Amino acid sequence: MAGKLAVEVEVKSSADKFWENIRNSTTLFPKAFPDQYKSIEVLEGDGKAVGSVRLIKYAEGMPLVKISKERIDAVDDEKKTASYHVLEGELLQYYKNFKAHFTVVPKGEGSLVKWSCEFEKASDEVSDPNLIKDFAVKNFKEVDEFILKAQH
Repeated sequence: MAGKLAVEVEVKSSADKFWENIRNSTTLFPKAFPDQYKSIEVLEGDGKAVGSVRLIKYAEGMPLVKISKERIDAVDDEKKTASYHVLEGELLQYYKNFKAHFTVVPKGEGSLVKWSCEFEKASDEVSDPNLIKDFAVKNFKEVDEFILKAQH
């Protein structure tokens, strides 16, 4: 019952700018997107380095997940790639394990964000995590809009 989902999102921001903002998601997301993120608390590490653990509290009305505790598994600032997995939270009621990876690649004047996840369903009835994939895509587009607004 293991599976994988992947998606690519084109954004207008440069890869450097986009990566910098995504890496600062601990402070950026609750400020910029309070309708989605109540808070992001760093429980271990600095919130950016490998081994860091973050507790993400989602805003009221968010589907599926209210809280997610995640550990950063890998980060490469040069290649602009990172991986994390979910340690605790409602998501694990649906998936025995959930790991996500993303990479930011320069493309023209903007960049391409590649996101993928690997998961193992808790039961046959559980559908693929398309909701999580769609949320990631929405987040990437909103971060792009946030960067573009800040530049003007």
